[in-house]
Amino acid sequence: MEFSTWVTFFAASWAISLSPGAGAIAAMSSGLNHGFRRGYFTTFGLILGILTQILLVGAGLGALIATSSLGFAIVKWLGVAYLVYLGIQQWRAPATPMVAADSEAAQVTRRQLVLRGWAINAVNPKGTVFLLAVVPQFLDLKASLLHQYLVIAATLGFTDLVVMAGYTVLAARVLSALRSPAHIKAMNRTFGSLFVVAGALLASFKRSV
Repeated sequence: MEFSTWVTFFAASWAISLSPGAGAIAAMSSGLNHGFRRGYFTTFGLILGILTQILLVGAGLGALIATSSLGFAIVKWLGVAYLVYLGIQQWRAPATPMVAADSEAAQVTRRQLVLRGWAINAVNPKGTVFLLAVVPQFLDLKASLLHQYLVIAATLGFTDLVVMAGYTVLAARVLSALRSPAHIKAMNRTFGSLFVVAGALLASFKRSV
């Protein structure tokens, strides 16, 4: 990939990462409920989800999902169900301030946070369709596609590491000032509702014909 092409993609990747969506909601939710150091593990999962999407697109499976009505529907409704499930879990979460004992915070393991983040991005056909629409514009078909996909994956991974760190620390530092059970319950229900809204938006998403 030529440097000028990469710079253009690097700029686009910031816009991709900064755009609000299920990933940003998940990062802020984890920051609110688990603090930065533990909540940031959700970001690692989100990035693994992006890498999964790039792998699918690179292998040609992304095109199959995007063009097959059945494949697209299966992936889409799995994503919708998962986001709604997360919304219900967040809505019902106990009103526990972040100053709670470590034993309470440890109820959700780092592995669970990583898996949650991965599922959010991996089971999302919007990401597949988006990558199929954007990535080919930056590929040189005469050069090694593997190396170019690796550069694209590393670039998106880096920008997400930075952006999601910002979302996570925002929730951990700013929203953690809300100590009363009423405030915590309100924030949990807000994030729970946002997950459900993200699921509803995904449910309304249709592949281009």
